[in-house]
Amino acid sequence: MKVLILAGGYGTRLSEETDLKPKPMVEIGGKPILWHIMKIYSYYGINDFIVLTGYKSHVIKDYFINYYNRYSDITVDMSNNSVEVHKTHNEPWKVTMLYTGQHTQTGGRIKKAQSYVGCEQFLLTYGDGVADVNINEIIKSHNQSGKIATVTAVQPSGRFGALDIDENNRVNSFREKLKGDGSWVNGGFFVCNSEIFDYIDDSEDRIFEQEPLENLAKDGQLNAYKHKGFWQPMDTVRDKKLLTDLWVNNKAPWALWLRDSVNV
Repeated sequence: MKVLILAGGYGTRLSEETDLKPKPMVEIGGKPILWHIMKIYSYYGINDFIVLTGYKSHVIKDYFINYYNRYSDITVDMSNNSVEVHKTHNEPWKVTMLYTGQHTQTGGRIKKAQSYVGCEQFLLTYGDGVADVNINEIIKSHNQSGKIATVTAVQPSGRFGALDIDENNRVNSFREKLKGDGSWVNGGFFVCNSEIFDYIDDSEDRIFEQEPLENLAKDGQLNAYKHKGFWQPMDTVRDKKLLTDLWVNNKAPWALWLRDSVNV
């Protein structure tokens, strides 16, 4: 199963970092938050990624092209122009970096990946948020629901797209950027059937969190998986500091791969 990761935005509220790199490449404990997100999926045996790039896409490409050498122990013999690799620290990842345009909105970026996904079910998330979500349980919830898409619903302070969820975990409405006080909101970590592309037109200005998700909800095709554990986006310098402090103090709830292995 493929994982689409939205990684093309500007990250203006983190301009101290994002003047030089895209927000998914801002580091937590020496590793980009994108790496942390991919490690979450990899913990569940999901290792096929499509990174939807845009702003400063070359930074993401360079990172993965040089990943092998970046995390390997090497000896460079400049007298004969040779490189000897002693020990590698690679991941079992297949990473497709798909340039989706500098100014393309989230829906437009997802639509551009349609030919790479085909008719398969796929996973989707944002390149700036981590959680201790159980990916297997999200997929299970999605398949049991029979809906076209499942969104992971979380309950932060209230600055994200609010979801009206009924007792059967069906999303009845989707309202973007509603200020609230503990409403269930869009936490990313989606599961989608290929039919979701029918809800996204070819416009690069199409915002996924507006018409596509709103119409899915109106049609009764948007399921919610309620996640009551840890979830944290990295929107501001304060968010980055919080995540970094958790990581360096070995208290990062999303670092599932540092726990005992699980059967998946």
